[in-house]
Amino acid sequence: MQERMHLMSGDGPFIRGTRDMSKRYNGVPVVAGAVKRLGIPGLRFTDGPRGVVMYHSTAFPSPMARGASFDPTLERRIGDAIGVEARTQGANLFAGVCINLLRHPAWGRAQETYGEDSYLLGEMGVALIEGTQRHVMACVKHFAVNSMENSRLWLDVQIDERDLTDLYLPHFKRCVDAGVAGVMTAYNSVNGSPCGQHQKLITQTLKQEWGFDGFVISDFTWGIRNPAAAANAGMDVEMPFRWRFRALPRLLRSGIVSAERINDAARRVLQKQVEFGAVGEPERYLPEVVAGSEHRELARQAAQQSMVLLRNEPTQAPWQERPSSSGQQIARESAPEPLLPLNPSRLNSLAVIGWLASEQNIGDLGSSQVHPPSVVTLLHGLTAAGSDHGIDVRYHDGVDQSGAVALARGCEAVVLVAGSSYRDEGEWIIRAGGDRSTLRLSQHDEQLIEAVASANPATVVVLMGGSAFVTDTWHDHVPALLMAWYPGMEGGHAVADLLFGVSSPTGRLPCTWPASKNTLPPFRKFARSIEYGPLHGYRFMEASNQVPAFPFGYGLGFHPLSWSDPVLESVTEQTAGGFTVQLAVTVTNNATRSGSEVVQAYIAQSRGSSNVPLLTLVGFTKAQVDPESSTKVSVTLQLDELPEIIYLGENADPNSHLPINVNSD
Repeated sequence: MQERMHLMSGDGPFIRGTRDMSKRYNGVPVVAGAVKRLGIPGLRFTDGPRGVVMYHSTAFPSPMARGASFDPTLERRIGDAIGVEARTQGANLFAGVCINLLRHPAWGRAQETYGEDSYLLGEMGVALIEGTQRHVMACVKHFAVNSMENSRLWLDVQIDERDLTDLYLPHFKRCVDAGVAGVMTAYNSVNGSPCGQHQKLITQTLKQEWGFDGFVISDFTWGIRNPAAAANAGMDVEMPFRWRFRALPRLLRSGIVSAERINDAARRVLQKQVEFGAVGEPERYLPEVVAGSEHRELARQAAQQSMVLLRNEPTQAPWQERPSSSGQQIARESAPEPLLPLNPSRLNSLAVIGWLASEQNIGDLGSSQVHPPSVVTLLHGLTAAGSDHGIDVRYHDGVDQSGAVALARGCEAVVLVAGSSYRDEGEWIIRAGGDRSTLRLSQHDEQLIEAVASANPATVVVLMGGSAFVTDTWHDHVPALLMAWYPGMEGGHAVADLLFGVSSPTGRLPCTWPASKNTLPPFRKFARSIEYGPLHGYRFMEASNQVPAFPFGYGLGFHPLSWSDPVLESVTEQTAGGFTVQLAVTVTNNATRSGSEVVQAYIAQSRGSSNVPLLTLVGFTKAQVDPESSTKVSVTLQLDELPEIIYLGENADPNSHLPINVNSD
């Protein structure tokens, strides 16, 4: 029995281990429940989700960026790479599947999740699990209703059970149904009970109703408040050290915690270790694979596909008419061309402005921090691309506005980089990170954008950050606006690829970008209690008759694609209940460059405590369309009930939707 209780907590010394983690978090695997006598390796934990946080691993784009890809196939490949690097470096548990729903864009750790929509969260979370669990166990987190950072340790979220069930739990159930090995509880309380000892969430919902056969682990150190309450609620493992669960022997002797409960926890932990001990591809677990060329290239592809082009308006820059290098005169088009992609054969000089361009800006400094061997900054990537094309790339940090404006006037085009860094958002570590104080850029950056765009109309603004910005006070003054998120270790090359047209923008917003006059759900950084209602994001916008600056699912390509012939292909009733619905639409690309489209399916649904039917995402398909061709794009939906109408659209804005009647005779 003593060894069984040993399985239920981390193995390291509490004081020394805490001190070591304060110097370098999770630099090596965090081991829990190793039993040398029996050859039990224990859980060997590595955090995420940007990659493996141990040692010097590949830093992929942040999950919010990867959510913008709307590409589960790509996320599955990233999961596979992460699983290989975790296994190679001694871990058997990747606890980086973060699927907390983004209720408000000011959440400091928004960068760690995939967006504001439960369906998108479920699809991307499952893809990451399927990729990583080819090699190691995966753990999904933070269960549940975790979406405020500064007050996470003491916050009590008051929420109607219907809202909890319909909005905040479906994506977790989707991951459980996909076979995730572990679930990590959150720090916050739900309706008065801390998540780490929430009997209804852990035992009744997760283990009994959903049939979860894996193990439940606490969030680190402060994830358990009361050892008896946590153990009896179904907590299986205290992480990362044995602190609260030191009381288990006493609680067992007194009968407060039963032997049956301890046996259940031990069985769950051992069962998954045995199951995943037989999983893997040993021939791939080589040291040179970690942050090697193959994974770097994947990180670059992921960054390319995650970036969202928000504006690309025509300009009349003189360099756009310059003769090409062959001497052939470029004739003026009947209308000016959009600024992007920049044509390197016509461009001699490029100004890069903004201190973030030279910063290794890949995310916060908290538990998700990855330590890659190198990072390609945006300045590095643009300078390298400029060198390849014979373009003189000049840099100014933008701190002195007059100097930046002078450089902008002296160059033919400008890339201005602004946004957020670990200083502004992320896991709160007192002097850095935390929830955002504003969704706007700093006053300095907004003024710099206005001044530089006035000096040079061929200005591209590239934003970096983990969530939405309010841009409508200035974005009409710049022809091109690109959201790069936290783009990972190859982000600089990916931005250059996109700006110079080596790749095309394919990302779509995984969260609503509000306008400056929009109202949002309540959010208080240091709240002790807060009420979560049934509305947020794009459903909140529709319910309150508000128009955001950029809707959920929005994103431009270098040229528009046209849609036609929406059709209902099939409806199949499933024997277990529900329906499989197949839809299709023809997407046409008349341009000479390939294009990409994300066909999104919405139905009007009432969810949670709101009885108002609102458009809700129920499916999507990302498709590539070859130049000067058409392709039929199919979307498959799994629905509990058949609606009268299903809408296919480019984003959550109803004006982009094509209706398909389902129940018509």
